[in-house]
Amino acid sequence: MEGSAWLPLWLTVSVWDEGFWLPQNISRAQLEDSQNPIYPRLKDLYFILPWTWAIYVLRLLFERFIATPFAKLLGVDCRPIEKAQQNIVLEKVFRDITREPGKNHLTHLAKQLDWDTKKVIQWFKLRRYQDKPSLLTKFCESMWKFSFYLWAFSFSFYYLSKSPWLWNSRECWYNYPFHELSFEVYIHFMMEFAFYGSLIFSQFFDVKRKDFVVMCVHHHVTILLLVIAYVSNMTRIGTIILLIHDAADIFLELAKMANYAKWQKICNIIFLMFAVVFIATRLIIYPITCIRSVFFESWEIIGPFKIWGFINLLLVTLLIMHIYWSYLIIRMVLKAFHKGKVSKDERSDVESSSDEEELSEQNAHEKTS
Repeated sequence: MEGSAWLPLWLTVSVWDEGFWLPQNISRAQLEDSQNPIYPRLKDLYFILPWTWAIYVLRLLFERFIATPFAKLLGVDCRPIEKAQQNIVLEKVFRDITREPGKNHLTHLAKQLDWDTKKVIQWFKLRRYQDKPSLLTKFCESMWKFSFYLWAFSFSFYYLSKSPWLWNSRECWYNYPFHELSFEVYIHFMMEFAFYGSLIFSQFFDVKRKDFVVMCVHHHVTILLLVIAYVSNMTRIGTIILLIHDAADIFLELAKMANYAKWQKICNIIFLMFAVVFIATRLIIYPITCIRSVFFESWEIIGPFKIWGFINLLLVTLLIMHIYWSYLIIRMVLKAFHKGKVSKDERSDVESSSDEEELSEQNAHEKTS
């Protein structure tokens, strides 16, 4: 047990209990000490943090030098959000009392400041929107995620298409856990570790959405599943799960980019494609292929071991979140057919820019009147 003190407490609880992570009669040393072939090793987890910071720095560079010029090329509104003029009285009301004062309160504030009521209303509107991210910020975030998901899906499909376990999930369990860690699988896992690790860090100052809590749970469950898959060398089924989950997100981020560029018809088409791919991959392929394989095929081929139940619990947790999101997506698609456009994503991942447009139009009208 030397070295366990260097690992996080939550990891040491079970890492050194080989009966928890691995099937019976399989020792950790059999994986750790092997030189040819090479299997996943616990020390590889030490590199997660450097990978995470590296990909976060890459994101900052990407958004500044690639996404921003591309947004301007597409005609995305890159103007900074107009800020409300400084006013101590109104700022105190905004912060301590209410962000949207009622009619009587507005009248009282107008008299107190000797302002027109419309000017007070406009101040509160500007104050509410100045804390929101600009369309440029949203576009850059979406383009970064789109680029990563596109790379991850293309890269994983490229090497998995040549592997037997993509086409026959039972291959994930034959001779388990002695599955060689290829360079492609290592790079894929480290990049996914880094990407979701950076999202856990950046989600607190990225674009805030209504499903923030659900997404936070999703990122943590994903990281936990990645750790379990790597430590237990369930990388084969893990790569399939990653491939399935990356597919729909490509269309989601692309639809958001089209929305921010005000390409409404293209946004509608891509979002409909996203809805179809999301439901097909997350509600059909994922449970039929992945959950069935982990629950039934692994039991049949290698038998259950302690972590088996926990893994299935996490996989079902993901499925429940997929069902929740699918319900919201279907609601939005139905609304889109009724209104003729994607106006506001119930999942809050394809935000409408109508509020910003309305505020800009009102400002322009007031300046010209």
